[in-house]
Amino acid sequence: MDDVVTLVLGPDETLQETVSQVGNHFLSETTVYWREWVRSLAIPFEWQDAVIRAAITLKLNVFEDTGAIVAALTTSIPEAPGSVRNWDYRFCWLRDAYFVVYALNRLGATHTMERYLKYILNIVADGADKPLQPVYTITGHSLPPERVIDTLPGYRGNGPVRVSNQAAEQAQHDVYGASILAATHVFFDRRLASPGDESLFKRLEPLGERALQLYNQPDAGLWELRGTQQVHTFSAVMCWAGCERLARIATQLGLTDRAKCWNERARTLHAEILERAWNPKLGTFVATFDGDQLDASLLRLNELFFVDDNDPRYVATVRAIGRELKRGDFVFRYIVPDDFGAPENAFLVCTFWYVNALHAIGDREDARRTFEDLLACRNHHGLLAEHIDPKTREQWGNFVQTYSMVGLISSAIRLSQRWDQAF
Repeated sequence: MDDVVTLVLGPDETLQETVSQVGNHFLSETTVYWREWVRSLAIPFEWQDAVIRAAITLKLNVFEDTGAIVAALTTSIPEAPGSVRNWDYRFCWLRDAYFVVYALNRLGATHTMERYLKYILNIVADGADKPLQPVYTITGHSLPPERVIDTLPGYRGNGPVRVSNQAAEQAQHDVYGASILAATHVFFDRRLASPGDESLFKRLEPLGERALQLYNQPDAGLWELRGTQQVHTFSAVMCWAGCERLARIATQLGLTDRAKCWNERARTLHAEILERAWNPKLGTFVATFDGDQLDASLLRLNELFFVDDNDPRYVATVRAIGRELKRGDFVFRYIVPDDFGAPENAFLVCTFWYVNALHAIGDREDARRTFEDLLACRNHHGLLAEHIDPKTREQWGNFVQTYSMVGLISSAIRLSQRWDQAF
């Protein structure tokens, strides 16, 4: 059947045109808008369709009124069937939003960063001296308490169905670094209508002060563990990154004394993290200070500039993660049991991080093969959820997951041939 059916959903108001005319008008305007937006993107030579689809998806997860970036548009789709790992992702995680901003910046879509920066600064201003929460509503307010809707059966009968997210009550110290990193670009990009200045720098410094205070204190970590707190390496490194970026910003602004101050602080943090996050017996970095376990966030150490790509300690850590955290073709975030037992499915973005790490340490063919394999896991719309079953390759977890789409863009940019080298 080739007939077109047009549905108009809205208030009970008289249409000025026929339903079909209204539908065609809206469709035409929408198509023109997205074609114009895509034309402005600086996309890589390879995998263009996949990158374009991912970029459009990320932009659709932005709440334009405030600049907030929603982690996913669903709640309570479980990470694995019967796992009870059902969470509400319809909010703005500061960490996730930073990754989205970073990915879109690399494509040249800077408007999202500018809007998100205002969102962050409003939160900081409203909170005064209060600690930053990991996640906020799309209007920048605190989340209500998490609750379960007992009357709803859940996705495929896999309850519980949760509203809100307890993560808002957790201490996750990486959010201070993530907030500074999200703002750093505005101090160096001359295309922006309102580049960063000394006034903005001074508004970011209190975030650096908090990072300095908390980098070696226990928190729930980026995986939001509900039952335990430890000093997580990723949180500490993000706190260091915030201080290090403040030094770069101060240098860019010609604030010599502030640059010296933040450089000294960053060096102090760097030295302690290197000592306490490195396990000489295992010969790898580890997930927590003085610990003995791996997690996938360690794959990010080079991209945060904490270590070089060719640092033997980083190379050894990547190799160890490939041996210990991979199940089939996919990298788990960790494999030790947590509050809900051992994870059953792989967190998709971790395998994208692994792809980038393989490329960084010179395993480029393996990186490309793994990336192509990940692309084949997308649904027929080119989209990815949060988790994947390593055996069946069925997607699980909330959808569409910004983390996963960011991972796709990041890996495509890193792996793609240059335009001038493709022929």
